[in-house]
Amino acid sequence: MTDQTFANLNGLAAHLRGELNSKKFILLYAYNGTGKTRLSMAFKDIGKQGDARDTLYFNAFTEDLFYWDNDLNNDRERVLKINKDSRFFAGLDQLEMDTRIRPLLSRYADFDFRIDTTEWEVSFSREITTGEGEQAKTVTVDDIKVSRGEENIFIWCFFLAIVQLVLDGAQAYSWVKYLYIDDPISSLDDNNAIAVASDLAQLLKAKESPIRAVISSHHALFFNVMHNELDARKSKKTASYFLSQPRNATGYRLRYTNATPFFHHVAMLTELYQAAKSGRLYTYHFNMLRSLLEKSASFHGFPNFSACIKQDDDDPDGILHARLINILSHGNYSLYEPQEMLEENKAYFKKILNDFLGRYPFNPELFPDVPEEAAP
Repeated sequence: MTDQTFANLNGLAAHLRGELNSKKFILLYAYNGTGKTRLSMAFKDIGKQGDARDTLYFNAFTEDLFYWDNDLNNDRERVLKINKDSRFFAGLDQLEMDTRIRPLLSRYADFDFRIDTTEWEVSFSREITTGEGEQAKTVTVDDIKVSRGEENIFIWCFFLAIVQLVLDGAQAYSWVKYLYIDDPISSLDDNNAIAVASDLAQLLKAKESPIRAVISSHHALFFNVMHNELDARKSKKTASYFLSQPRNATGYRLRYTNATPFFHHVAMLTELYQAAKSGRLYTYHFNMLRSLLEKSASFHGFPNFSACIKQDDDDPDGILHARLINILSHGNYSLYEPQEMLEENKAYFKKILNDFLGRYPFNPELFPDVPEEAAP
């Protein structure tokens, strides 16, 4: 399957909707700043017909549906307010959300909550232990303000509970045809990234439902767990893509991953390879190359990225190319106002990159034209 390009996000969103006629899940991996959140809104907007909607989404705007009342006068009764006018909360006062959210939240956090559907607010509590030994006792502290990370995980579990209702066919969410989930819990550590991805995949797979879903993320580990959990290698129900915005052109590029998940460094490496192959090399590409070499050196246990640079007969310590990368990766090179490399530096860049690909073999389908030697 060849790469596909789109002039704008509306065209890309319409294409994804078309894909979901035959696919149940679409996975998108993209760097931050590519436009994932804007894409989720473009996808949602296509489904708006007057007051009618067809997409339940989770993205950066979802968190804005909740906001804190910190009780500035008394500094005592802090609550998280809910925007009751959003269709996100349709039927909240009738669906016993507490009992749905609580078992989900208990997987990730140690605090409890209470939803007040009269005042449209959430209050939080936590049990703490005071004293030691025989004097120790457990007390419940009410109306606490949870941390930003805890707030995020609560909102995520709130969303998962709504997804359960959607998949169960709850009347309040009968308008939902699509789910669009963009970067859930974007600041996750690796352990929680695996847990959240696994739980989400199991929920989506648990029931036969006509609901279709798009999941996009810049988090490589989250993306790869989702890819494996939804069996994108074999399942005809799942399509997996790498989304990018070419630096030397307008629009967006959608690359099918050939049923192979793209780890961050592989996605970066393919972008560098394509840039070198086309000859459109810009100064910021040296920054990307250095980052790639540093990650590779760390993975292999070397203290310095120069260990991953091929040592030539006339440069047995790889000093020349390491020095070049040090110098050329420390300029103030903007991604938004790129400057093309000098021809001599392009030649050095291609040699270092091709030697790296030759020394550490990757899937040849991704890098089909790597020469054995490339001299500047």
